[in-house]
Amino acid sequence: MTYYFAKTLSGKGFDQVVAQVTDALKDEGFGILTEIDVRTTIKKKLGKDFRDYRILGACNPSLAHQALQAEDKIGTMLPCNVIVQATEDGGVEVAAVDPAASMQAVDNPELARIAEAVRDKLKLVIERL
Repeated sequence: MTYYFAKTLSGKGFDQVVAQVTDALKDEGFGILTEIDVRTTIKKKLGKDFRDYRILGACNPSLAHQALQAEDKIGTMLPCNVIVQATEDGGVEVAAVDPAASMQAVDNPELARIAEAVRDKLKLVIERL
């Protein structure tokens, strides 16, 4: 089982794809809790150049609440990360964590059910781009 699903888009700018992903996540009930601009951070902290790379910490409040009720330490694995990164060929790749894969480490059938629901929503986001 892979730990993510991804899709590469061509003909769109990086910032345009970030906005498109954010809107698609919103359509599935997710909000962005964190946004990390890896390119800027690496430049600032290390003085090195890096490709456009953004980490979006996405959260569906209802499903996160259910997960926290099922497993109180699951917050260590939240939010669900979605990355947007420039590719060498000029495209933009979008990848999302597969929460069902990452939650396999936790032996809790209720949590597995919730993780599958989150996975289904994140897969729809990626497929619709």
